[in-house]
Amino acid sequence: MLIAEDDPAQAELIRLYAQNEGHHVTVVPDGRAALDEVRRKTPDLLILDVMMPRLDGLDVCRILRAESAVPILMVTAKTSEDDLLLGLDLGADDYLTKPYSPRELMARVRALLRRDARGTVAQVIRVGALEIDPGRHEARLGGTVLDLTPGEFAFLAQLAQAPGQVFTREQLIRNLHGVDRYISRRTIDVHVSNVRKKVEQNPAHPLLIRTIYGVGYKLLDPDA
Repeated sequence: MLIAEDDPAQAELIRLYAQNEGHHVTVVPDGRAALDEVRRKTPDLLILDVMMPRLDGLDVCRILRAESAVPILMVTAKTSEDDLLLGLDLGADDYLTKPYSPRELMARVRALLRRDARGTVAQVIRVGALEIDPGRHEARLGGTVLDLTPGEFAFLAQLAQAPGQVFTREQLIRNLHGVDRYISRRTIDVHVSNVRKKVEQNPAHPLLIRTIYGVGYKLLDPDA
């Protein structure tokens, strides 16, 4: 696990809790060092503070998402919903605002790691031209690999497991994050918007991922 946090006291607290749960932990004090460390040796998870010197967490997240699928949990003192949605839109898998309890942070870490691990044993799922390969953590559309963040991949895989079934936002939050009381329903909406940009010919008029107003979302099987 990699912790990118410029507050030494906060970094030490997270490190102690993570090590108590059996994680091997590396701590870096700024965004540039975080980027270099992920490129050197990809961690199983990155806890990324937003406000850091040299390179802030949002820029680190944006750069990493162009080259890595490492799960990212962002932490920040910014509390507005716009800030949260920006972090998710850039590819963060979860977002926690300060002040937070270390136990809550570790709960988020466990949920992300469980979700990431679930993708190693299932068979390839095929829905029309869409293929979800959990073993490779890869999604393909018409044979072309889709550039998905871990959160987007998990969302699409959940829909693909039951084509035609409507999933409520609450169901998706529980299935993807495991700690639904912490996650805004808008988190799912961000995933929907981002995934549509990558799988739909016209995201404004989606044919695959359909909104069932007042209920949730479903994935259509064009062969059904």
